[in-house]
Amino acid sequence: MHARLGAAIKEMKERILIALDVSSRDQALNLVRELKSLTGMFKVGSQLYMAAGPAIVKEIIDNGGKVFLDLKFHDIPNTVKQAAIEAAKRGVSMMTIHASGGRNMMETVARGLQENSGGSRPVVVAVTVLTSIDEPTLREVGVPDAVESQVRRLALLAQDCGIDGVVCSPQEIQLLRKAVKPDFRIVTPGIRMPEQSIHDQQRIATPRSAIEAGADFIVVGRAVTEDPSPRKALEAMMESLK
Repeated sequence: MHARLGAAIKEMKERILIALDVSSRDQALNLVRELKSLTGMFKVGSQLYMAAGPAIVKEIIDNGGKVFLDLKFHDIPNTVKQAAIEAAKRGVSMMTIHASGGRNMMETVARGLQENSGGSRPVVVAVTVLTSIDEPTLREVGVPDAVESQVRRLALLAQDCGIDGVVCSPQEIQLLRKAVKPDFRIVTPGIRMPEQSIHDQQRIATPRSAIEAGADFIVVGRAVTEDPSPRKALEAMMESLK
């Protein structure tokens, strides 16, 4: 019984990704040291990457953490391929590209990583529609469809291009679970505990509801990192998932 419980806790831990959305190398590494035993990966986004530089990836790995590089590459196909290859060389475990970069870009990335990985490559997930975007925002940029339709379209395109999974809001998880293959990963940001502010995200959910809907990974940021005791906040979140 204890062995099964331990395995269940380990599995749950691997599904929680902590977003290091901070502007200080020292603060980021302190969070890594404090939380690495309770999380699967640490997300390095634009804020920390610009503040601390590419070296932060190696420093996190050297401190015992895995890195989810969330720079959302979106450019011409060869540029994104080369950026993805460089990220792989640095040892990241997962990275993001934008699904809206289109078929050629995504296929080029998938093929380029496979040819240059030496048999082991990072998981690549494609961003569908950012959690801060709602339907009026989509219409402003020329997309007349509902958010759910756009997410589904981009997810199926990413899957067809050989990408490993997608990033979507909690509201689209069940929709995608019915549309994509079972091994296609779903990464979900916008995670908040019930009492916490939504900040600048529109489409959010609690950790339990996202996991129950079918998310493979949940991205947790300010709900943990801005708490006076990040470890206690993360432990409480994990307790809520039992």
